[in-house]
Amino acid sequence: MSWIDWYNTLLKPSWTPSPATIGLIWRLLYPVILFSLVFVIVQVIRKKLPWPVLLPFGLNLIANLLFTPIQFGLRHLPLASLDILIVWATILWMMAAVRRPYPWLAAAQIPYLLWVSTATVLQLTITWMNR
Repeated sequence: MSWIDWYNTLLKPSWTPSPATIGLIWRLLYPVILFSLVFVIVQVIRKKLPWPVLLPFGLNLIANLLFTPIQFGLRHLPLASLDILIVWATILWMMAAVRRPYPWLAAAQIPYLLWVSTATVLQLTITWMNR
């Protein structure tokens, strides 16, 4: 069964966005995520930020990239729920890590945080409905 056929068999809340909408939102967010990571890497190289500031950005990227293989490859809803909670928590950590030296960079994460907050509630709801 293809991933979309499997996804379509899951019980989902009525407010679930379409896969096309979800894909569009991620296509808009990924450039901001990439820019933020590259900016932080450059500032660490220039010694304007300490290297530990990279940790939440790196963990966020890894957890973000792992979500799709976990959700749609392994089809493991509880593990995908744990993963998206890590994504959400690392966004907050990222924002806190850059808030003082680069408040604009922390603010740039707000759309990402809002979307992942929505996606987290959606994922937890789908996981609960399909337990």
